[in-house]
Amino acid sequence: MIRIVVALAGTAILCALDIARIRPVVVNFQDHAEREVPQTCPVTKPPMPPFVPPAPYPSDGQVCVWFGSPKLWTQIPKDGVWRNLPHYTPDDTRFRQKVFWWSEGYDWRKENPPKLTITGKRLDQSAPPLSTDEHPNAGWTGDSNHVFMVHGIFIPTVGCWKITGRYKDQELSYVVWVAK
Repeated sequence: MIRIVVALAGTAILCALDIARIRPVVVNFQDHAEREVPQTCPVTKPPMPPFVPPAPYPSDGQVCVWFGSPKLWTQIPKDGVWRNLPHYTPDDTRFRQKVFWWSEGYDWRKENPPKLTITGKRLDQSAPPLSTDEHPNAGWTGDSNHVFMVHGIFIPTVGCWKITGRYKDQELSYVVWVAK
């Protein structure tokens, strides 16, 4: 009888050890769903034919594509998704993104900071509007005569967002899905 109990106990221990090696697959469907663009979010697709910024502005896009006209343009993600956006500070729940805009003829020497405004509205649910840094800034990457305007934005939640840039008499909007 003792041998049977010891044999059963040993088998139970081996089974427990074997089960401990098996890790259950946990799928967070909510997280997965937030990364996929729902059909109800009309993300802006790359334009056809593609917009090419006027020379000598940079025109190579890898992850993003150019969107707009020579009077006002920006870069949008090819798949319409902003992923893994950081928080500005650890205790800030909003998502931080920097958006870059160009306008042929913008001169940072005459207009600094640029008179660019950015607004945003969530389309798929009710949410507070996005907020921005106090003012945009100017920047360049080797050619100070053909600069960009950059603005920091704070997006309150993941979801479907319409982003609108206004500069002088121009307005340009696009829709992105903000994922975790």
